[in-house]
Amino acid sequence: MIFKHFREDIEIVLTRDPAARSRLEVMLCYPGLHALLFHRVAHGAWKRGWHLLGRFLSHIGRLLTGIEIHPGAMIGRRVFIDHGMGVVVGETSEVGDDVTLYQGVTLGGTSLEKGKRHPTLEQGVIVGAGAKILGPITVGAGARVGSNAVVVKNVPAGATVVGIPAREVGRQRAKPTEFCAYGSTGDIPDPIARALDGLCADLSTLRQRVLELEDALAKERARSENERVPPLAGVVGERTRLVAVKGDER
Repeated sequence: MIFKHFREDIEIVLTRDPAARSRLEVMLCYPGLHALLFHRVAHGAWKRGWHLLGRFLSHIGRLLTGIEIHPGAMIGRRVFIDHGMGVVVGETSEVGDDVTLYQGVTLGGTSLEKGKRHPTLEQGVIVGAGAKILGPITVGAGARVGSNAVVVKNVPAGATVVGIPAREVGRQRAKPTEFCAYGSTGDIPDPIARALDGLCADLSTLRQRVLELEDALAKERARSENERVPPLAGVVGERTRLVAVKGDER
């Protein structure tokens, strides 16, 4: 029963990784495959109540592969852990069929309670490198989590989320089952770049407005000075007229 889906695990690696050249290479050189094999043995022991044995087998698997999967976690069929170093899957995590996890992914808990405290990933989810999915949340079928994202809320099916904390930036046009490496569709907007573009546009508008106000202020000052100071020729002419009328007082 433990090895029932082993062939599927090999085939999914060949399908999703163009670097894989043969089944023998996959069996010998892919730590993600080895980690899943160790997990199935450890999970079988865990379900039978042999918790210490399950944890020990899981620990051996982590030492050999760099991938830590708690024996209590539920892992579906055709799961692909690519590269895998640093992947952590918590005790109450549920990983559905056809899910892909890249290196550094964490499915972690945010509670000290004994109940459900780790995420659920539904069918076809792709989680990019370094992403953290925390708490008893659900990532819907076909969703994609961008690299280094921190997900703390439910993700709708087919959505793409990026950032810290993760925010939805679009929905998949392709079928949810279509594979996309690292969850990158090529048309994912960068929320930081988008915010910077908005700030630059506002700054340009403000700069233009300041220039217009400075020009208007300069014209107003010039007009005020002209009204306050009479022309010199007029002053001289007025004094000459007064002297002519009164005579030279000296």
